[in-house]
Formats: sequence, structure tokens, C-alpha cells
Amino acid sequence: MDKPFVAILMGSDSDLPVMQACIDVLKQLDVDHEVKVSSAHRTPEATHNYVRSADERGCLAFICAAGMAAHLAGAVSAQTLRPVIGVPINASLEGLDALLSTVQMPAGIPVATVAIGKAGAKNAAYLAAQIVATADAELRQRLIDERAAAAQAVMDKDAALQAQLAG
Repeated sequence: MDKPFVAILMGSDSDLPVMQACIDVLKQLDVDHEVKVSSAHRTPEATHNYVRSADERGCLAFICAAGMAAHLAGAVSAQTLRPVIGVPINASLEGLDALLSTVQMPAGIPVATVAIGKAGAKNAAYLAAQIVATADAELRQRLIDERAAAAQAVMDKDAALQAQLAG
């Protein structure tokens, strides 16, 4: 097995503006990852081959952008026992069609589903990092440090607000 990584799949390069948030979080946390455009509908054989190859090469989790018909995450989940995280993309109907298609998977073919859009893309990266961190103590510590920094930022903003309100 090669070095463990997270695979990010998008059905179209038009998903990149949203999924860039996912890529940025994985880079920030120093999590190895691959990014690929592969369609469940237009390139089903290539998608199948990539998932199988990624499994063999050490992929620990898949993150799949899910716009419109939103079948990529389900198609990937049907091919692997690795965790699959679906990110609904606002391509039509405010992203609700993608959300419902991603979350309504048949029993036995799970897809963890996050929020629509960039917040969901970020959370998909954090969830994948948490999965990887179950066997990587250094990454676990980076996640702990990240949460502590986020908490400190909130406390600093509150302190600044309190000072502004008092003055």
C-alpha cells in the first residue's frame, strides 16, 4: 500500500470553486490528497477504475462533490468499503436536489453527507481528516490545535466586542 491519502472527486470542473475550500483545508492540515474529475454518468467505467485503484493505493476516504443528479458519491460508495463523504453543490434548486439525492442512499451503501456548498466542502475535509487521524497521532494533534485556535479566535472577537461596547 502507498502512503494514505484522501480522494476528492468532482463530476465536473465547475464544482472546483466550491471544492477548493475542501482542498485548502486538507492542504492546511497537511493531509495527502488527490483531486479528480470523473462523472458517475458520463465516465462510469473510469470512475469505477479510479475508485478501485485508489483503494489499492491507500485511499482512506473519498469526498465526492454532488451536483444536480448527485450520483457520484453513491456510485463511489457502491464500489468501496472506505468512508464516502458527499458534498451537495448548489447547481440547481438551491442545492436541495443534491442534498436529498446524497442523503437518501439505500441501506448498506452509506454516504456521509455534509452541508450544501463551501461550508460543507470544508466540513468534508475536516471529517476526512478526522478519519485519517484515527491512525495518525500527528494529524490528530494538528486537528486539536486547529480547534483550539478557532476557539481562541472566537474568545478574542468577543473580548474586542466587549471592549467596544464598554467604550
